[in-house]
Amino acid sequence: MIKTKEDLKYYLEQDRLNLHQTKLKPAWNDEIWKYEIILRKHEYYHNKEKKNIIDKLLLRYYKRKHHRWSMKYTTSVPINVCGPGLSIGHFGCLYINSKSKIGKNFRVQSGVTIGGSSSTPDKFANIGDNVYVGTGAKILGGVTIANNVAIGANAVVVKDILEESTTHVGVPSHKSSNHSSEFYINKRVFNK
Repeated sequence: MIKTKEDLKYYLEQDRLNLHQTKLKPAWNDEIWKYEIILRKHEYYHNKEKKNIIDKLLLRYYKRKHHRWSMKYTTSVPINVCGPGLSIGHFGCLYINSKSKIGKNFRVQSGVTIGGSSSTPDKFANIGDNVYVGTGAKILGGVTIANNVAIGANAVVVKDILEESTTHVGVPSHKSSNHSSEFYINKRVFNK
């Protein structure tokens, strides 16, 4: 959780690295990176304990901007859910429930839903570190996903994945190999 300026700098740097960005600032067409910066600044000003008038104004500004960009790109990544090293592969139809918990170095593609389930309405996903989620995958209910797991495109995860460094595919998802997510996560952040 981002509470200090140092936390904010760390999260932004880890996000930059996992997005494979070599420059220190986004170019005019780096929309995903800009979105993640807005998300992290919204988190920072929301979590900051002592807010002066400027902090309160900046919180309102980043909250509104985060909401507008989420609507514009149909990408809903709530604050205080994803750890450092977030990497959104592509914009479009991305939904993450605000009560989910996601570890560091999370890479997610478009069309992904991480949501609740009507059978367990009070339980939400708990996703470990270095997890990759492919295009169109769905993670539903209060499932737990171990570290270094790769979830294939269009997989539907409705049961816990407790074995680390594995790949899961299918509907419902099942283990397909002992390959970890290392191929999809930037090597500069994978082991940090």
